[in-house]
Amino acid sequence: MKILAIDTSALVASCAILEEERTIAEYSLNFQMTHSQTIMPMVSELFNRTSLDIRDMDYIAVSEGPGSFTGLRIGAATAKGLALGHNIPIVPVPTIKAMAYNILSTDKYICPIMDARRGQVYTGVFHWQEEFLLEVVKPQAIDIDELIETVSQIKGEVVFLGDGVPVHKGKLQKYPSFSFAMPNCNYQRGASVGVLAFELIKEGKYIDGRNFKPVYFRKPQAERELEERIGITDK
Repeated sequence: MKILAIDTSALVASCAILEEERTIAEYSLNFQMTHSQTIMPMVSELFNRTSLDIRDMDYIAVSEGPGSFTGLRIGAATAKGLALGHNIPIVPVPTIKAMAYNILSTDKYICPIMDARRGQVYTGVFHWQEEFLLEVVKPQAIDIDELIETVSQIKGEVVFLGDGVPVHKGKLQKYPSFSFAMPNCNYQRGASVGVLAFELIKEGKYIDGRNFKPVYFRKPQAERELEERIGITDK
């Protein structure tokens, strides 16, 4: 079984081809270019370098969100176009949990944080129990100060990763029980999306490409700003 995995949920564009026992190829890029410019050429390069073809893929896994509204839409459009064009099912993969899959074999709690602006992050907290990644704090959008208050109550060390780390590191590094992931595993990775996708496939969690929709957690910024101007607030 082979999977093409795609993640364009944040600053990094990443894609990978995986079999159940190995990552065949992975391509990640974090360099001042829009995902609309990068992701399809990256996917094409994977196929060119491996002599594989989209028709060799059994599933297309895509990071479903939360994350950048534009990035998620680009990932969704890419995955749906490939899936519908070649009759391949899509595996929607939760972004936050896929990020936690970057870090294995640790007793620390894993806390991915994605910058959601205005002092908020998309986040969740996970912990490995043998081969199972358990959800300790459900994925959500939350103020960074509220997250810190919650996580500081955890009896154990916590490792943070994601593009929210450089934004909020000044606050996080004040806590001795907090640490930060190494550069090789601190951002989204297509291979992690693919590894989690294999678990979801076993649970039957794959869909027809026509039914795939990104998960945003919040309204788009333009919509929120409009509601603020006309005096509408979320309850």
